Amino acid sequence: MNLKYLISKLFVIGTLFLLTSSLFAQDDNGLLVDEIIAKVDNYIILKSDLEGAHQQALSSGQYSANMKCEILAQLITQKLMVAHAEIDSVEVTDEEVNRNLDSRIRMIVQQTGGSEEKLEEYYGKSMDDIREEIKEQVEEQLIIQSMQAFITEGIEITPAEIKRFYNNIPKDSIPFFSTEVQVGHIVSIPEVGRAKKDEAKRKLLDLKKRIENGEDFGNIAKEYSQGPSGRFGGDLGFVSRGDMVPEYEAGALSLKPGEISDPVETEFGLHIIELIERRGNEYNSRHILLQPEPSPEDIQKSISFLDSLRMQIKNDSISFEKAAKEHSKDRMTSSNGGYFSDATGASFISVENLDPVVFFTIDSMDLGEISKPITFRTDDGKEAARIIYYKSKVKPHEANLKQDWQKIQAAALNEKNSKILQKWFKNARQDVFISIDNDYDLCGILE
Repeated sequence: MNLKYLISKLFVIGTLFLLTSSLFAQDDNGLLVDEIIAKVDNYIILKSDLEGAHQQALSSGQYSANMKCEILAQLITQKLMVAHAEIDSVEVTDEEVNRNLDSRIRMIVQQTGGSEEKLEEYYGKSMDDIREEIKEQVEEQLIIQSMQAFITEGIEITPAEIKRFYNNIPKDSIPFFSTEVQVGHIVSIPEVGRAKKDEAKRKLLDLKKRIENGEDFGNIAKEYSQGPSGRFGGDLGFVSRGDMVPEYEAGALSLKPGEISDPVETEFGLHIIELIERRGNEYNSRHILLQPEPSPEDIQKSISFLDSLRMQIKNDSISFEKAAKEHSKDRMTSSNGGYFSDATGASFISVENLDPVVFFTIDSMDLGEISKPITFRTDDGKEAARIIYYKSKVKPHEANLKQDWQKIQAAALNEKNSKILQKWFKNARQDVFISIDNDYDLCGILE
């Protein structure tokens, strides 16, 4: 398996294609065509899963002589992890599943026209049907990720192992990386003003009154709640203490079953909460969430703040990295000094993989330049502003330890973890029933 494939491959095949293969596997006439090619306990692997992952790998520039067998082995290992998670008591919460499901849905919507209506029209299914068909796959992915962390917990790799891994790569297999850039941003999310919050509180109190007068909480949540649980009547299911943000948990646990709170403010917005049931350290609740939009004045405050911060950075009063760690509201990048990173954690990103909006912004910037504040929408739909820093650029080059240490480190660790997972697979497969279709048994996965 070559270095570039190892670098770009994640243990969980988390591509958009795999997430939707069972939905959209069609022949030239638009008819659904599929077949089961493997079973792991009560879990199945479809031909479309394998073919979809294979095509995705090829389109990403990945190739190996036995790629289909390698992918099938990964799929079987993943199903085995899901089956074995029950034995090892590895679970994921409904909140985690719904949060990730919403993120995946947004990704699919963006790639199929930009609106839920277009997605529904394109596939001839309602959003509820699409969500239900994808939800099981998302839950499986999260369980697989948790199992991988469980199996490989504490595994590290030394500099000597990284160098040995690189030196063992045949010279004609060392990949060639395209132009890469180091780009960061500092994000400011406008603080919603008091007037907008008070307006949302009044609306929530009115909804609370309607519920207390006999209207159904779930129906009102479906109509008004702006949270991901809204379509499920606001029901969050049983969670343990510490799973929810402190303000929400305090509000929920201060109630008696069947009681509804006054508006509670959290980082997600304003809620009214109903406690359904409490069971030891677990509780079941539902809520209606309103997320008031910032006013133009609120947005301008964020822009002014970023403009002031930009001048401080330009005048060397504070470094960009320190400013990002202290002030940026983007949790994904702030801990990394504001810099975007790829799947390996490297801060140099191929221009081909850079967010298109960011790419076109830096295309008109000079190296070392910091943009003026730009408004944009975050991945979860919030209106925000940011400044973008175009730090450096690396020309196309052959992978080497000096420039690509993080990528090679990730590939070496990936290979080490793969060996651990292979060893785990040989032991764990004795615990469940596994069968593979004769046409695919040539891969020798169970040998």
